[in-house]
Amino acid sequence: MDLLRRLFGSHPEENEGAERPLPPAGEMFEPVEALDLEAMEPPVDEEDTQPLQTRPLAPPQPFQSAIRRIEYGQASDVGQVRDNNQDACLTMVITPELAGGPPPIGVFIVADGMGGHHDGELASAIAVQTIARHIVDGVIGPHLDEPSERSSDQMTIPEVLAEAMSAANQAVQQRVPDGGTTATCAIVRGDLAYIAHVGDSRAYLISDGNMELITRDHSLVRRLQELGRLTSEEAEVHPQRNVLYRALGQGDTMDTDAATRRLPPGSRLLLCSDGMWGVVGDDRIAAILDEVDSPQEACNLMVEEANARGGPDNITAVLMQMPD
Repeated sequence: MDLLRRLFGSHPEENEGAERPLPPAGEMFEPVEALDLEAMEPPVDEEDTQPLQTRPLAPPQPFQSAIRRIEYGQASDVGQVRDNNQDACLTMVITPELAGGPPPIGVFIVADGMGGHHDGELASAIAVQTIARHIVDGVIGPHLDEPSERSSDQMTIPEVLAEAMSAANQAVQQRVPDGGTTATCAIVRGDLAYIAHVGDSRAYLISDGNMELITRDHSLVRRLQELGRLTSEEAEVHPQRNVLYRALGQGDTMDTDAATRRLPPGSRLLLCSDGMWGVVGDDRIAAILDEVDSPQEACNLMVEEANARGGPDNITAVLMQMPD
């Protein structure tokens, strides 16, 4: 556990009062005139505008396959236009081969920074590291403990994820005042995926030839589409299509979307930044995933495709595949 903590840096309390040099402040997105972004937050009691929900599911089940390993791939690229990569990603898979041991557990995070030349890349890195530290302490550590050693007040995985996202929001605010970032995180334990999400990076579940978008984009154009004020064609060319109404580092409090999904054998979970899905498109992403079996090869091909289509933004893809 000490090694894992060192990989993601010390805890915030260990560095309290330490000076943290910040890069020069950059410009954020232009404000949306004549629109109240706070008012655009979907009402919590309207089920039709809340597609991202935590479904009541049975506890995680062990893999049916004798091969219990989770396969995964990741790729991140600066693209063809930007001169630095403001995306960040992290994958971590633990596969215990122990008598009576816990099932494999995987952690997958994608963040897309914004706010000036270096503020964005710093914001996304801080968010990923902060989220990972909380998961190491709150999920992976207890996951590896003997059942008799686990605390009765141990937080659930969704609770840990919500706390991690809130801590990341505060860390970005404190250390990168002019920056912000999206964050999409998935913890896979057994055959369940627990997802937390803020911004317009995305999570997809691919199973039996179907590709389900699990997350909702917290963007201006997506909300205008939900309100019936913008068509999908208009959204693609809207001058403010990159404006977010919710992101880490942009407010004192953070509302995090949460979802839980059962992962069938052989299914895939894709996390990606908008430099991927916004350029390649869902249909082509699904075709690439259908063409190749290797998660790493699929990630490489998706990045190549985004670059071949101009690569106007940073490109990141993380793909997890369940055993057959």
